[in-house]
Amino acid sequence: MQVVAYGVVDMGRTETEMRRVFDFARQLGIWIIATEPRDEDYALLDKLVKEYNIRIAVHNHPEPSKYAHPATALNYLRERDERIGVCADTGHWMRGQLKPVECLRLLQGRIVDVHLKDRTDFGTKNAVDTAFGRGRADIRAILAELTLQDYHGYLTIEYENEKEVMNPEPSISQGLEFIRRATYYQDYEQLLSRYRGLYEKHGWNHYGPGYFELDPKTGVLKSQGGMGLLWYSRKKYRDFILELEFKCSQKNTNSGIFLRVPEVPTSDDYIYHSFEIQIYDAGEGIHRTGAVYDAQAPTVDASRPTGEWNHFKISFIKDRLTVELNGKKVVDWKAEPRGKVRDFASEGYLGLQNHDSLSPVYFRNIYVKEINQ
Repeated sequence: MQVVAYGVVDMGRTETEMRRVFDFARQLGIWIIATEPRDEDYALLDKLVKEYNIRIAVHNHPEPSKYAHPATALNYLRERDERIGVCADTGHWMRGQLKPVECLRLLQGRIVDVHLKDRTDFGTKNAVDTAFGRGRADIRAILAELTLQDYHGYLTIEYENEKEVMNPEPSISQGLEFIRRATYYQDYEQLLSRYRGLYEKHGWNHYGPGYFELDPKTGVLKSQGGMGLLWYSRKKYRDFILELEFKCSQKNTNSGIFLRVPEVPTSDDYIYHSFEIQIYDAGEGIHRTGAVYDAQAPTVDASRPTGEWNHFKISFIKDRLTVELNGKKVVDWKAEPRGKVRDFASEGYLGLQNHDSLSPVYFRNIYVKEINQ
């Protein structure tokens, strides 16, 4: 069990009292403290979040709390350290006749914690908490907005229906199943991990010239130099679905995604034993974006204009290899040794190619789901 957030807590009135709360959080590994600061607290909190690297989440209790409206909290936060943000309680906003999605949009970039509730109606009279998806909060739209904002905090589930206080589990379970059905990447593993909101390349190694640099805030990988391979070394994959987004800086940007690299790369020999899904809009046929490089051409050109993000969905199950580019199936092929590939393994590593220093490629949102046959 891990404690990740603490609150809503009175921070005290002096630096000594506030440090006592921060020390408590640090000892337990807590990285979010929810509170309702006084006006005069912000300067000191700004100092302490930098020192402790622990986040402060301003909670939005309903009126008469001064933070009942998101615009109020936002006014206090504009010039503050980004580790001071909002603890967004969707149920309290509904009590104040506010639509949670609109509040979240207003607070974009400042949400560090979410208390997720659904309620039967807006306001307090006759309205009660209900299972996610059964009320009027529009939980699907809330999750979509948090996704658009690349929110990486926790969803704290609070259920305060007094009629079900003795047995809330059925409603909570029903709500969790609703979230599961609404989650596109359910059962996927995110290969660029995140720790306290920042992306990391832990588990990735690089072979050959060049490298990939990672923006820790956006999770965007940018290739530099080449020709090399950034490969995910934590495990080999047998049957899987790989989804990611990529963007080309120029029409002649050249890159690719390697599948089932059989062994740890120690030479360029891996290119003869693993298939590459091509990224090269200037190419033709078996060398064009979406192709299985040197082996199988895409059936249609589905690339977006240079500079726009594209989405790959690559499925490799046994010897069946399918590629979807921006929602269009461009390859559906029974894999066999062809072109540069002499043979291919039943399992292996995944890798991203950096090709040259003149036309970088960008990757983000890399997810894989293993398929158990």
